[in-house]
Formats: sequence, structure tokens, C-alpha cells
Amino acid sequence: MLNRLVLASASPRRQLLVGLLSHPYRVAPQDVDEAAFVLEDPVLTALNIARAKARSARPALDESEIALTADTIVVSDGQALGKPRSPEEARNMLRALRARPHVVATGVSLTARNGEEWNAIVTTRVFMRHVADVAIDAYVARGEPFDKAGGYAIQDEAFNPVERVEGCYLNVVGLPLCAVSRGLETLGAGPAGSEERLLPPCHFCRSAPFEIPG
Repeated sequence: MLNRLVLASASPRRQLLVGLLSHPYRVAPQDVDEAAFVLEDPVLTALNIARAKARSARPALDESEIALTADTIVVSDGQALGKPRSPEEARNMLRALRARPHVVATGVSLTARNGEEWNAIVTTRVFMRHVADVAIDAYVARGEPFDKAGGYAIQDEAFNPVERVEGCYLNVVGLPLCAVSRGLETLGAGPAGSEERLLPPCHFCRSAPFEIPG
């Protein structure tokens, strides 16, 4: 029986989102060499990294815990965009993304001490506004882009970079609770409960299927 989730992530946004679930949790970030798990397909890379983190967390679990890991990648023109490493890279990344659609893919992995696991990939199509150079410069000057794939936060009201999304909103924030809830149910941990009330409007979260690789 599940008593606690173990969130294997240092992301403050993922910690806030997990807090919306009805399950208690603890945080145990995993330090894995993400470069070792990069695949030719950037979407599959997100899942491969999430699974690697889950397997790293597994030995420290007790019998009543399930590790939750996720990795988010922004894909534009078939290329993966990670976290910008410099102000110049952040500005170039945001200018390349503006006024165009791109895809945000999150690999989600849940694993138990006994080796049972559940994995999924959730993708969202994001349509960016035409953000002015001066707004991009101000956003970069605030130091915001450097811990975010693609260099932006959809929930940043001051920057407000996104015009609309097709798919799961919380996936773009960094953790699709719809997938987490489905995975917990599949593993027999029961519905996560409270997130159904707290999710932003998102038809995808209610009814659409997930791609669940073997």
C-alpha cells in the first residue's frame, strides 16, 4: 500500500505541483548524467532520462513508497532545447521560439521498490506570442530562463510568453498531474484525488490517451 511518494526532482515547480496531490511526499533529487541517456529522438530522450532517475531512486525506497520522476524537453524544428546556459543563449532561444508553435514533451516515470514501474510521455503543442525584444531582454535580466527548458515559464504573468496551448497545461509547467494520477491508479495506489479540482481547464487531462512505451 502506498504511504508516500518520493519526488526525485529538485525543481521547485514540480514540488509545488506534487503538493496538489492528496498523497504525502518527500523530496529526494537524483544526480544522474543526463547526457548518457540522450537518444536520437528528443521526445524519447525525456522518457529515457526520467526512467534513469527513477531507477536511481529505487534502492532507497521503502516498501510503501513510489518514486516519481519527470524530465521535460522543448522541441522546435525537431531539435531539443534544454536550459539556456548564458544570457545570450537565452535571448536567442526565446527569439527563435516567439510567434511560432513548438512541442513540450515530458517523460514521466513511477517506480516501486519491487521493480514495478509505469512510464508515459505527454506532449503539448505550445503557440508563442510575438514577444518584443525589449520584453525578452527584461526577462533575461531577471535571471528567469536559466532553470527552464526552452528558457521560459508559461505561468509567468509578467512575461506572458504563450498565446495558447493544445494539450496539458501543467505538462508545460513541468509535471502533467493527469499522467501521474493515471500511473498511480495503474500501480494500485488509488486516485490522486484533489488535483481533479485544482487543474486548469484542460480537456486533454480528462480524456485523452497517453503514449505509454513498453
